[in-house]
Amino acid sequence: MRPPLILLSVLTLTITSFLLFVSCESGDGQEGEEFRDDRISALFEPIPPEAPVPEDNPMTEEKIDLGHMLFFEPRLSRSGIISCNSCHVVGAAGVDHRDVAIGEQGRLGPRNTPTVFNAAFLNSQFLDGRAATLEEQAVGPIQEHVEMDLTAEEAMERLEISGYRPFFEEAFPDEEEPFTFDNVAKAIATFERTLITHGSPFDHYLEGEDVLTEQEIAGFELFKESGCASCHNGPLLGGRSFMPFTHAAEREGADLGRFDVTGREADKYVFRVAPLRNVELTYPYFHDGSAETLEDAVRIMGESQVNLQFTEEEVDQLVAFLKTLTGEFPLVPHPRLPR
Repeated sequence: MRPPLILLSVLTLTITSFLLFVSCESGDGQEGEEFRDDRISALFEPIPPEAPVPEDNPMTEEKIDLGHMLFFEPRLSRSGIISCNSCHVVGAAGVDHRDVAIGEQGRLGPRNTPTVFNAAFLNSQFLDGRAATLEEQAVGPIQEHVEMDLTAEEAMERLEISGYRPFFEEAFPDEEEPFTFDNVAKAIATFERTLITHGSPFDHYLEGEDVLTEQEIAGFELFKESGCASCHNGPLLGGRSFMPFTHAAEREGADLGRFDVTGREADKYVFRVAPLRNVELTYPYFHDGSAETLEDAVRIMGESQVNLQFTEEEVDQLVAFLKTLTGEFPLVPHPRLPR
């Protein structure tokens, strides 16, 4: 698996270097902030302050408020104890800090919980990409036996008894029958599109501010030079593609990644490239939580994905850079739920 990944990294960096060389040669000779923006714009960009919104699910305050309540609603689980926030804890960077998620009756899920923050910018949801949209992702766990374990009908019955119908009518005023499970998905997805963490030091750096330390800049340069940026790029530094994960293949775990979605042999141990925004706070790492610390994750990724053994100094530099990706989290209070 390694040679193709290395070739991909080299090819990507070669093309990027050429584009950056042309950009520098065609400039007006200015240095400083404008030069820095040109030099890095080919691969990176700040997190936008607002998420893209689908035409069939426009955002309104009423819909956001309904989704906020549903995200925290434990009655959407069979026991009445587990909510979306139980695993995607908004006060803990959108994760639960467990190796794998725990669902109904203490059942262990197959994977580590991905953060809900900035999920609105992902091209697909879940680590295997089985959901194309936030709407599709939002209701999957409610119906999953190992997670919340309710049918759509049971969920709507519980919401009816709890007094949610008027809130659906306010959130979807133009629909003849607004009280539907599809609208549960739309409301939760709408709320999740507000969970954005713009304003990290790296965002400010990309916007032209001199805010990074020498160690952080050294880590950023190493991040690019070592090939990490060939996959971890874009506004989230990842989350836009799928790649074979050599570490998972070598462990020969039961989780076969994207293979379980496509059935293609080539997709065994292929996972979505992890977005690195807020990564210092979303431990443990990887699909199985097998890396407890960010330092462990950096070492493993170096060996398995780019065939490099980073020195301790390099690990420290890379970790310092990754910590600059921690953004400003919106305040998300626990809502008052209908009863």
